[in-house]
Order: sequence, then C-alpha cells, then structure tokens
Amino acid sequence: MTPSRYRRGILGACGVLGFLVLVELAGRVGLIDPGLLPYVSDVLIAAAGLPFEEKFLTDVLATLEACALGLLIALITAVPAGLLLGTVPVVERSVRPLVEFLRPIPSVSLIPLAMFLFPASQDAKTALVAYTCAWPLLINTMYGLADVDPLAKETLRSFGFGPLAVVLRVNLPSAAPFIATGIRIAVSVTLIVAVSVELIAAGDGGLGTFISLAGGANRVDRMLAATVWAGIIGLAVNMLFTMGERRVFRWHQARAGVAG
Repeated sequence: MTPSRYRRGILGACGVLGFLVLVELAGRVGLIDPGLLPYVSDVLIAAAGLPFEEKFLTDVLATLEACALGLLIALITAVPAGLLLGTVPVVERSVRPLVEFLRPIPSVSLIPLAMFLFPASQDAKTALVAYTCAWPLLINTMYGLADVDPLAKETLRSFGFGPLAVVLRVNLPSAAPFIATGIRIAVSVTLIVAVSVELIAAGDGGLGTFISLAGGANRVDRMLAATVWAGIIGLAVNMLFTMGERRVFRWHQARAGVAG
C-alpha cells in the first residue's frame, strides 16, 4: 500500500470512528431517544455476536450464494453478448435501442416480476442479480472493444487469421481490463439487489430476511447489527476485487498513466 493510500485509509477510519462516537454521545446526552435508536455501543456488541450464531451465518451464505451464482450467469451471458455487439456493427445498431430502453429500468422495480416468474426466493434473487450485473458487464465489454488498437487487428488479419482468432487473440485480451471493471461494478450492486429481494420476500432465508425478522421482533439492535455486517461484507468484497484488478491489470493502469 502506497503512503497516500495508507493516509486515506487512516483518515477514512478516523472519520467513521468520529461519526460513531458522535452518535453514541448524542444518545447518551438524550438528543436521540434510545427507545427508537439503540446506542452505537449496543449495536456493535450485537454485531460482534452475530458471527457466532448459526442462523445468521446460514442467512449470510444464502445471500452470498445468490450473489455469486447471479454474477456467474451474468458473466457467461453478458460478456459474449458484449463481444458480439462490439464486433458486429449491424447487430449493435439493431440491439442498441432495446439496450438503452431496458438498462435504465431500476432493478428493484422488477422484484414483483421476478417473484412471480420464480416463486422460490433464492431463484428470484439469482435471476435479478444476474439481470442487474449483466448491464455493467455488457457496456464495459463493448466500451473495451472500442478501445482496441485497429493496427493490432489489421496486423493479425494480414497474417491470415480469421475473425474468431482476432476476437480471441486481440479483442478479448484488450477488453479484459474493462471487463474486470464491469465485474467490480457489478459486484458492488449484487448485495443490494439480493438483500432488497429478501426484505420483500422475507421467510426463505438470507441476510435481508434476518434483518426483516429482527425488525419485526422489535430487536432494532440486531437489525442494525445485521445491516452493519451487510456493509462490511460489501466493502470487503469490493476492496478484494479492486486489489485483484489493480494487481492483474497493473500494465493497463501504467499505460493509462503514461497516456494521461
């Protein structure tokens, strides 16, 4: 970790800690009614105990399973679709209006449709996660293909390589950093979508179901504690993918720095 990133991390941690202390003090002096919002210390104590509860771990695994499977489905469908649209202009011009119409539709608004088509909550979560992840993967793949060096493609063609070989040897490797960025963007929204489905379709397990049941039992401390863990999991996964992207595609970042 570079010194600048280390300093940013320290400052970010200090900011979060300062916010928590202020909220704790606001509750202790009576500015916040502890009957409505528990003390921060109580929430953190509850959060520390949740990983030792089998039910909580089972719900977390159910959510992560839907996120991982949905992301995998999006990868094996959206990336090939992006390669097709990015290399065949006629297909891209034909499909672009449909893409531009469907892409802005909020995924949360499709939860009732997903639950109708897939009565099992786990299937609905997986399908909606796949739909949500497909868009950043599709768009980033197409954008990456637009960044491919035309000279590299022409050179390969001059040596007698066909269109498929050009895609596999030039287009796909050149677009890989953009696809990785699409994966990182998709990962950041998987947990949001999965938990949103679980909050509405409570009862079939998952982190959202745990939060909903805790709120229904008036255990606000456990509800907020589970929410804290949702944030921690999302942050950890995003950091993991970001570090992996920087390490694997360090050459691309160096090239972008030189170009800039």
